[in-house]
Amino acid sequence: MALPLRLPRSLRWRLLAATLVATAVAVLLAGWLLSGLFREHVTRQLVATLTTELDQVTARFEVDANGQPLLDPARLSDPRWTRPYSGLYWQIDEMAGAAPRRGVLRSRSLWDAELQAPADAPADGEVHVHEAAGPGGAELLLVERTVCMAAGGAPAWRLLVAADRGDMAAAVAQFNRLLAASLAVLLGLLMAAATAQVAMGLAPLKALRRGLNAVREGRQQFLEGEFPHEVQPLVDDFNGVLQRNTEIVVRARTQAGNLAHAIKTPLAVMAQGATSAQQHPAALAALPAFVVDQVEMVRRHVNWHLARSRAAAAQGMPGVRAEVAPIVQALVRVMSHVHAERGLAFDIDVVEPGLAFAGEEQDLQEMLGNLIDNACKWARSSVHIAASRVPEAGTPQLRLVVEDDGPGIAAEERKHALSRGVRLDEAAPGSGLGLAIVQELAELYGGKLTLCSGRLGGLKVELLLPRTRSAMPSTTVPNRLADDVAVTDGHTGH
Repeated sequence: MALPLRLPRSLRWRLLAATLVATAVAVLLAGWLLSGLFREHVTRQLVATLTTELDQVTARFEVDANGQPLLDPARLSDPRWTRPYSGLYWQIDEMAGAAPRRGVLRSRSLWDAELQAPADAPADGEVHVHEAAGPGGAELLLVERTVCMAAGGAPAWRLLVAADRGDMAAAVAQFNRLLAASLAVLLGLLMAAATAQVAMGLAPLKALRRGLNAVREGRQQFLEGEFPHEVQPLVDDFNGVLQRNTEIVVRARTQAGNLAHAIKTPLAVMAQGATSAQQHPAALAALPAFVVDQVEMVRRHVNWHLARSRAAAAQGMPGVRAEVAPIVQALVRVMSHVHAERGLAFDIDVVEPGLAFAGEEQDLQEMLGNLIDNACKWARSSVHIAASRVPEAGTPQLRLVVEDDGPGIAAEERKHALSRGVRLDEAAPGSGLGLAIVQELAELYGGKLTLCSGRLGGLKVELLLPRTRSAMPSTTVPNRLADDVAVTDGHTGH
């Protein structure tokens, strides 16, 4: 079984290896192509030279009155024709009948050898090129031409000129050696350039690593410096994460301090009550109810701060969503049981079943639960609930509307109704935290709470919250909400 190829984990070595392979392949192909072109060029030059010599032999060739071939070697200009085995040869064959006579005339340079040309029949005057064996087994390049000196059955003559290919092979070999050396130097220079390019290209990553070390060691709070355009988005995103983490830490410290401060007073009151009960036994009977009230106050503060912490952590977190329709339906079922004696009518208008809030499901339950419960407390006969998407204008948003037909809130008192602990009607039960909780949770998500007059005559509450871009209809309703909805007690009266 073949083992899978494992690439090195280093980007530097991956880039250098890929560059080396690609460059080596390109250099080898270039060397092969250049060597072939040079060999073809030298061959064409040798053929052209031999063709010129063949023309010279053809021009000096004659046939006498008896039909015998004549060629005076002295009339040929190249001295290699007369030097034995010089590497330049000519030969004339008689092409009469089925068995041609080879070497009827030949150059002195052939000495006692003959040119063994392949069987061929070129047309009159046509030049053919062959590779053949020569004296001593030398490799020859041979050109031939057939010449007919007279018409009417006169024999044809085959004129051959050949040259040793040794000089051409030596020239090609020398060129290949020079070419190989040059391409090797070129490959080295290209790899040096690639190494420098990789080093320069990865230099910002080294700077990024130094910046990360500085952040980890506490020498700086964020990544600083100038980075290339390709790396800058990563730096910006990382600095955004660091900024968010800093904000979370600061917010957590603030929340812890606020919670500690909020719990300190009930604890001090309970301690004082316990001390008073010890000193005055008559006050002992009222102590349990007193402690229950203070514990309930502590519970409300703890739930409130937990909701704020959860909302702050979920803000902007990808993948967090809560569908509106199932939550509204479950809340209405619960509220219809809680306020069953009122006989209220609930009008639900959720335009898009797949409409989803970009936040925690518990926070949406907290906000809607407060608004619906508050509307139920003050409604005379009906409560209207609607949900719709806001037309795109940047961040996707959804609009939640809860409206009742109760007495409403005067315009000048609406701002005070959103303050924590403010109760406009002391006759109604609660602590005055309901609308304030909804407003602060909405602001943590970048939303907005608005109070206005409704078409039913009572209070109309509009809540803008971020929504998810995609709508994925759900087939399930959260059962735990239908069984046990923790609605914050004490909503602002109006």
